[in-house]
Amino acid sequence: MLWAGFLFGLLGSFHCVGMCGAIALALPGRLDAASPNWHYLGGRLLYNLGRITTYTVLGAGAGLVGQTLRLAGWQQSLSIVSGLLILVLVVVPERHTSRVAAAVGLDRPLAWLKQTLAYLFQQASPGALYLTGVLNGLLPCGLVYLALAGALSAPGLGGSASYMLLFGLGTLPLMLGLSLTGRLVPMLWRARMRQAVPYVASLMAVLFIVRGLGLGIPYLSPQLSAPTAQAAQPQLPPTVHYCR
Repeated sequence: MLWAGFLFGLLGSFHCVGMCGAIALALPGRLDAASPNWHYLGGRLLYNLGRITTYTVLGAGAGLVGQTLRLAGWQQSLSIVSGLLILVLVVVPERHTSRVAAAVGLDRPLAWLKQTLAYLFQQASPGALYLTGVLNGLLPCGLVYLALAGALSAPGLGGSASYMLLFGLGTLPLMLGLSLTGRLVPMLWRARMRQAVPYVASLMAVLFIVRGLGLGIPYLSPQLSAPTAQAAQPQLPPTVHYCR
């Protein structure tokens, strides 16, 4: 279900416009006759590439957790857990993310993150724009948490990283267009699409749960077999007996 990452990023990018649109619009550099257009476009591409890089790395981390759970025999249940986690994140209001961050001791790292972003916004170099995107991907975001919950059940470490890579690529068209034009989508449509994000996430959660149930439906809910202890044991070479 790697395609779900791209689809979720594409539909959820309207949420990104509402939450991170101000950052995209405030990026340093201006489009004018004094500087070449490719320099302005390249800077915006680097910023978005930084975001996607962070999403991919976070996806690899989620894949590591998922791989550990599979080795513990949670292969079939992992998809159900991912779906339930998505539903929980949909129900919990996003405004509580800052309280949760403070409760687990992330308030200081977040303060450092915001200070560093403020410093980078004073620069206009390609490296600063890329790092701005990298750090922006670490800011608390309910949409990213939802995507990571889905990446947990992706096949393997590479599958989870690819899931989040596709998620980031799904957000690219709208976020890049916003940083270039500033008025790509009317405000009314932004609000409507943001309201639709929880429904899309809930539908994805149901798909993950149905997939984990192993109902024998091809592609949608295939039978998932947990790795057996015999398969997990390394294959030893056959014993060779020598004649004396």
